[in-house]
Amino acid sequence: MLMPKRVKWRKQMRGRMTGKALRGAEISFGEYGLQALEPGWVTARQIEAARRAIVREMKRRGKVWIRIFPAKPYTHKPPETRMGSGKGNVEYYVAVVKPGRIMFEISGLPEDMANAALKSAQYKFSIRTKIVARHEVGE
Repeated sequence: MLMPKRVKWRKQMRGRMTGKALRGAEISFGEYGLQALEPGWVTARQIEAARRAIVREMKRRGKVWIRIFPAKPYTHKPPETRMGSGKGNVEYYVAVVKPGRIMFEISGLPEDMANAALKSAQYKFSIRTKIVARHEVGE
């Protein structure tokens, strides 16, 4: 599963997810992509499940790019713990995703196969997504 090798601070604040994605909102590497439509935290498990679904659907053809990385630690206090006594332990890592962010890109496949692969990945996320295609300038 994806997680940072080293972090400067072990625990982070939650932060805000206002506005649209400024970077990573265009398809840069592949021909088809999966774009987020709403803000949210995407866990490392969701990213890995989506990657496996895409690779299985592609049948060892084409190439996949993962454009998000889970760098934010998610802390959780144990059940039946009284208030106080500090912040909980880091349970897993999440990627902060804003609307418009391209999360996955694929290339080297026909359009129907690419749509089927990205459709299977859509079911793995807790946020709404859509499949987008790169539009060349000359077309």
